[in-house]
Amino acid sequence: MGMKLNKELPLPANLKNEYPLSREIISLKERRDREIRDIFTGKSDKFVVVVGPCSADNEDSVCEYLSRLSRVNEQLSERLMIIPRVYTNKPRTTGEGYKGMLHQPQPDKAPDLLAGIIAIRRLHIRAIEVSGMTCADEMLYPENRSYLDDLLSYEAIGARSVENQQHRLTASGMDIPVGMKNPTSGDFVVMLNSVIAAQKSHNFIYRGCDVTTGGNDLAHVILRGGVDKYGTCIPNYHYEDLVRLLEMYEKLDLQNRAVIVDANHSNSNKKYKEQIRIVSEVLHSRGYNPELKRLIKGVMIESYLEEGNQPIGERHVYGKSITDPCLGWDDTERLLYKIAENC
Repeated sequence: MGMKLNKELPLPANLKNEYPLSREIISLKERRDREIRDIFTGKSDKFVVVVGPCSADNEDSVCEYLSRLSRVNEQLSERLMIIPRVYTNKPRTTGEGYKGMLHQPQPDKAPDLLAGIIAIRRLHIRAIEVSGMTCADEMLYPENRSYLDDLLSYEAIGARSVENQQHRLTASGMDIPVGMKNPTSGDFVVMLNSVIAAQKSHNFIYRGCDVTTGGNDLAHVILRGGVDKYGTCIPNYHYEDLVRLLEMYEKLDLQNRAVIVDANHSNSNKKYKEQIRIVSEVLHSRGYNPELKRLIKGVMIESYLEEGNQPIGERHVYGKSITDPCLGWDDTERLLYKIAENC
């Protein structure tokens, strides 16, 4: 085979023993998981906001961002369920570019996956300690989520992974909400098929074991826009798109129908300032139609300390994205207060 073994990685159980959770974190996660479940099952009318950097590239700047977010959460927690976005592994369309902290704990250094799995576990633990909030991450590699599954309260499956069988089956064994994004084509049928699969029980191979899952009743969809055959972005957050999704959902025998709208990516064509307007439009659609209000559980927003993005290099701006462009902190804070007023 054209594959070289670099090193064996520790088992998730061994890494968890080396970096254990405090009783306070365990208790906090149990409480947050219950609160989030109540939102997706309709028992709570809080509005979910998954917000944070496109990629968690630096532990200190991410934790400074989360400290600020925590102070806002103290003011808005009666209306919002803020779930910090701490994405530690990033899909790359061509395989080129920064793949996240899991691959490169130091973005300007060579990949080191052993250091990476340690770094992402330490980051997520510190994130909870500084913010008092459990976080979201993307399940880019199904087998690697076992290093973080005792820490996360929300997971997303990306547009390039949502058709993958292993992602769908792994999602069926999770006990937290998992959002299935529409594929890059924008196809709603593919996205809903992923939810159908994730809500069912399956028997398959996972980390060298024969496993059976119970099905995940909190699996739901994420609208992130798509692209046509010419590569032109086609948003899917408009009222007509949301009604179409509702009609398709109603024809399926699925539990806890829900959608989260991703305000960036192909919905904004990566024009990060557009996220402010897009969120406002989603809230308007939700307020206009009671059925959409029940369906739309929240939004995703990409935001960091500094707005925009930058290349990896020597002139690094602290707290500025090195992947997709993000809202800056001031815009983010104003937007969160606006969401709380209008959700």
